[in-house]
Amino acid sequence: MLKGKTALVTGSTSGIGLGIAQALAAQGANIVLNGFGDVAGPRASIEALGAKVVYHGADMSRVAEIEAMMAFAAAEFGQVDILVNNAGIQHVAKIEDFPVERWDAIIAINLSSAFHATRLALPAMKTANWGRIINLASVHGLVGSAEKSAYVAAKHGLVGLTKVTALETATSGVTCNAICPGWVLTPLVQKQVDAKAAALGVSNEEAKKLLLGEKEPSMQFTTPEELGALAVFFCSPAAINIRGVAWNMDGGWVAQ
Repeated sequence: MLKGKTALVTGSTSGIGLGIAQALAAQGANIVLNGFGDVAGPRASIEALGAKVVYHGADMSRVAEIEAMMAFAAAEFGQVDILVNNAGIQHVAKIEDFPVERWDAIIAINLSSAFHATRLALPAMKTANWGRIINLASVHGLVGSAEKSAYVAAKHGLVGLTKVTALETATSGVTCNAICPGWVLTPLVQKQVDAKAAALGVSNEEAKKLLLGEKEPSMQFTTPEELGALAVFFCSPAAINIRGVAWNMDGGWVAQ
């Protein structure tokens, strides 16, 4: 379905981003990976699907590096047709104790980077009259949780950016939507599971149940593969008039 299209997925060397990159690659898209840590494994997993893949290690908190990454993607593949703004970090603390530098970093990576990548991708998408911008927000783009002020603020902002982008492209072949997952067992969430297990003196499996039980009625984690399938749907012809939505895949979290 996406043969000849190029997808750039930020924060895609692991977790949700890698799952989405693999799903898009399986549909024939060229892939631009971005992120830290192991690159060889993720690259090999994309190549195994028959897709062309390149990597750029832009630090998503730095505007100049985002600009360099977008230029690199265009030089490699002509243009970015599908932009998935997924890069994100987390820090948990009460507002009065929240380190200012952590606030700045979370806003930069979780929100501002999406703005910069979007503003750079849109001109070519508009010229081609085809493009898909998918913002990985979070259930925390729709509801709040204590001690996550920067993350919640950034994800609410990302939902707002999604709506504005959708309105500005509403009469074109470019769409913009947000995906709002609940708990996904990524390395970021596993750290929270580990912390809960250590704090309460329980097993890792019990800590997972406690974490899910606090918020997610389904009592199961959403998977990167499920999120990848939703991203593929957003890129399909059937989704052409889905614009500006914040689509929660959260096991009933927001339904409560």
